[in-house]
Amino acid sequence: MRVARPALSTYSRSMPALPDIARVTVAEHALLPPGSVVLAMVSGGADSVALLSLLASGDLGRVEDLSVLHVDHMLRDDDSAADAVFVRELCDELGVACTVVRYDVAAYAAEEGLNLEDAGRRIRYRFSTSELDARCVRLGVSPLRGRIAVAHTLDDRLETFLMRLAAGSGARGLRAIAYARDRIVRPLLDARRADVEDYLRALGRTWRDDATNADTARSRAWVRHELLPLLESRNPRFTDALTRTIGILSEEDELLAEMAEAFARDFAYRERGRLCFRRDLMATLSRPMARRTVRAALFSAFPQASRIEFEHVEAVVDGMTADGFARDLPFGLQARAEYGTLVVSRRGDEPTPIEPCPLDVPGTCDLGASGRVEARLVASEAVCDDPLRAYADARAIAGPLVVDRCREGDRMRPFGMHGTRKLSDLFTDVKVPKSERATTPVVRCGEAIVWVAGVRASEDFRVRADASAAVELIWHREQQ
Repeated sequence: MRVARPALSTYSRSMPALPDIARVTVAEHALLPPGSVVLAMVSGGADSVALLSLLASGDLGRVEDLSVLHVDHMLRDDDSAADAVFVRELCDELGVACTVVRYDVAAYAAEEGLNLEDAGRRIRYRFSTSELDARCVRLGVSPLRGRIAVAHTLDDRLETFLMRLAAGSGARGLRAIAYARDRIVRPLLDARRADVEDYLRALGRTWRDDATNADTARSRAWVRHELLPLLESRNPRFTDALTRTIGILSEEDELLAEMAEAFARDFAYRERGRLCFRRDLMATLSRPMARRTVRAALFSAFPQASRIEFEHVEAVVDGMTADGFARDLPFGLQARAEYGTLVVSRRGDEPTPIEPCPLDVPGTCDLGASGRVEARLVASEAVCDDPLRAYADARAIAGPLVVDRCREGDRMRPFGMHGTRKLSDLFTDVKVPKSERATTPVVRCGEAIVWVAGVRASEDFRVRADASAAVELIWHREQQ
């Protein structure tokens, strides 16, 4: 039943606490910068109806554009359809553009092996991200100005904390729900559910109740209706105490996260779609910080691994000090120790071996993911300390150059030596992992090897003292 309701502006002097609480939250955490394009996620429940009402009234500040997305999870038959109708009518009344998407969340959860709550969250954020991006394009503004507003309250935060505590979680998980993450913002996170309902009653607004929220077979409903009331009966100020604890955990976790991100930038690097940890540097970290650094680097390099489990992070940390370490990880990843690095890559995503490529002088040979090799004629040079650069006596280049990879049985006379050595032994000397050898350029002149890029130049092509010109060879690895 819809209730007749007066205009929002008539409540400006008698409004309950919710608008003030939300305004402070938005200001303190800079959730809605001027010029924001806001997509509000509205389910039809009390929390999301209150959030939309606040945004539409301008109580949370002026935004550039406001629209709504409602995702019908197809879980409650006629009730789901009725929720969508309710949200459309509410948006029509407020003059807000509304998009409704229907998606079979139960089928998706079964296919991906997820619980319904996690599956629904993933689907909502998938559609909200694409909808917000499309709206920013239509408005001709940067997607960076976009914000996805969701209606989590303090009650949701407390419930999430207790659920994760019961399941087992580290400090980051116990932060529960954050005020902002990427473009997602939560203006109601300091408000109680009771504040929300008081606000809606003052407006004369109705909302939709989801009957499954009362089903205590579900973890969140059990925490909401049984565990939290029990704790509050033992300590009437439990909610205040837990809120304070979550705040402290959040601040301390933020500090540690910033440190871990700095270590991840300094102690790891990306190459050819792989994440490489420097094992010697990682060994200097305490185990808790190494664990956080691994997580930070993994999340940055492989966003799909944002929910990787504790045991897998622990395994990677152990692998930092274990020669021969190799392990499959979730989300299609694998980790292995290679000399001084520990490499995380996608399974089945091995680099393509280099195929023979003619190299003119001057000229460039494009090797795809292995970068490119450039040759040019320069004044004679005798010394080169850069492993990605070498010089060959122009007089010794008797035929065309070809860039290839290491072949079985390859030998060369390394710079400064009299005898020849196998290329496989040279790779071992400088600790080039076996997985990288087929993508390391080998420059050949006929049957002779001129240079193994990043490893060693040939003594046979040394630039002699009487040389007037040299061929400079450069391996550009920036495409990796």
